[in-house]
Amino acid sequence: MDRFISQNLASIMALMITLLLGIYFSAAEMAFSSLNRARISSMADSESEQAKKAKQVADLYEHRFDEVISTLLICNNIVAITSATISVALFVQLLGEWGYVVSTVVISAIVIIFTDIFPKSLSRENPEKVAMLCVPFLSLLMMLFKPVNRLIFQLKQLFENRAGTHVWTLNTSEQEFREQELIFMVEEAEKDGAIDEEGTELITNAIEFNDIAVWEIITPRVDITSIAYDATNDEILSRFLESEYSRIIVYETSLDHIKGIIHLRDFLRLLASQDETKPLQLSDLIKPAVFTVTSAKISHVLQLFKEKQTHLAIVVDEYGGTAGLVTMDDVLERLVGDIWDEHDEVVEEFVQLADAHYLVLCTAYCDDFFAFFGIKGESESSTVGGWIMDELRRTPEEGDCFEFENLVVTVTQTEAFRAVVCEVKIKTVLDVEADKKQQ
Repeated sequence: MDRFISQNLASIMALMITLLLGIYFSAAEMAFSSLNRARISSMADSESEQAKKAKQVADLYEHRFDEVISTLLICNNIVAITSATISVALFVQLLGEWGYVVSTVVISAIVIIFTDIFPKSLSRENPEKVAMLCVPFLSLLMMLFKPVNRLIFQLKQLFENRAGTHVWTLNTSEQEFREQELIFMVEEAEKDGAIDEEGTELITNAIEFNDIAVWEIITPRVDITSIAYDATNDEILSRFLESEYSRIIVYETSLDHIKGIIHLRDFLRLLASQDETKPLQLSDLIKPAVFTVTSAKISHVLQLFKEKQTHLAIVVDEYGGTAGLVTMDDVLERLVGDIWDEHDEVVEEFVQLADAHYLVLCTAYCDDFFAFFGIKGESESSTVGGWIMDELRRTPEEGDCFEFENLVVTVTQTEAFRAVVCEVKIKTVLDVEADKKQQ
C-alpha cells in the first residue's frame, strides 16, 4: 500500500484537489442561488470591512447571475469528470478489473455526500458569507470561461429564436415574481416572529395593492343610495337620515343617467340659509361625479381621488351603464382592513353558530371565505354571493343547498335575486361527530 501511494502520489493529490474544488463550486452555486437581495444590498451599502466584497457579490447577482451559474456548472462538471477518471485509474491499478465497480461506488458516494449535499446544506444557512468568501476566485474563473459562456449564450439565443420565444416565456412577469418573492419573505419573517399577523397582512396588501381591480371592491348598483333629480328637500333629508351616508348619488330617470353627487354638509348649509321667497334648488347642490371603469386598478383610482379631490367615483361597465360605485374607504380598507367609525354598526361576516357550523354574509370576499375555511377554491366572482350563483348556475332561492369540497352551503336569506346570508357546515367534522355518537 505504501508503495502504491508513493507511486501514485501525484494522482492522489490531484484527486483530493478536484474533490476540494467540487466542494467550493457546490457551495458557491448554492450561495448565489439562495442569496437574499435585500440583505446583500444592505451589506454592500454599509461601512464594514466586507462591504467591498458584498458589492462584488451584489453586482454579480444583479447583472451577471446567469454567467455565474453557468461558470460554476461548467467547473463542477469538469471536476466530476476529472475525479471519476483519476479514481478509476487508481482503483484499477490497485484492485484490477474490480476497480471499475469499486471506483464507481466509492467516488459516487464521496461526490454526492461530501462535495454536494454537505457544502450545499451549509452554504444555504449563510449564503451571503459563503458568496463573499467565494467571489475572488469566482471572478477569476468567470474571466477564464468568458468565451465559453458567450458561446453557450449565443447557442441558447439561437435555439430560442428557432423554437419561438413564446415557448420560454414564463406565465408571470418578472415584477410578479418579485412580488411573490417579497410575500414569501414576509411570511417567513412572521414564522420567525419578526412581525405579527397584522403586520404581515398589511405588508402583503401593500405589495398586492397595484394588482387589485375596482370590480373586486365595488359597491354594486343594487346597493347604491340615490335620489331622483326632482326630489323635494324633505325627500333628500329623509334619504340622508335613512342611509346615514354623507354623500348621495343624484340621477335623472335612472341610475344610468347620473347627474352628480350631493354632500350632506352642503345640503344642510344651504337648507339653513335659504330664503323662503327663493326655495332651495337641488341643482345648486350637485357636484359633478367622477367616473371610472370596472377594470381600473385601485391604485389608479386612489390617484384619481387625489387629483379630483373627491372620495367617491361611479363605476361604469363595458356598455356605459352604472355598475356600482367605489369610495375612498373601500380603497383604504383593502389595504388596512375594515375601518369603523362611531356611527357604524360593526358587522361580522363570519359568525360561528356551533362546532363546524357558521353563518356567512354573502357580501364577504371569496378569497376571505376560502381562507377562513382553509380550502382551495377559485371564482370569477369577487363575493360569496356571486360564487353561490356560479355554483348553482341560476339565481339563488332560500333553501338552496350544495356541497363544495368538505363544505355544505345552504342559502338562508335572499333579496332581489341574490343571496344575502348563507349557512356553512364543515362536512368532515360533522361526520366525525356523527360517528362518535353512533359509537
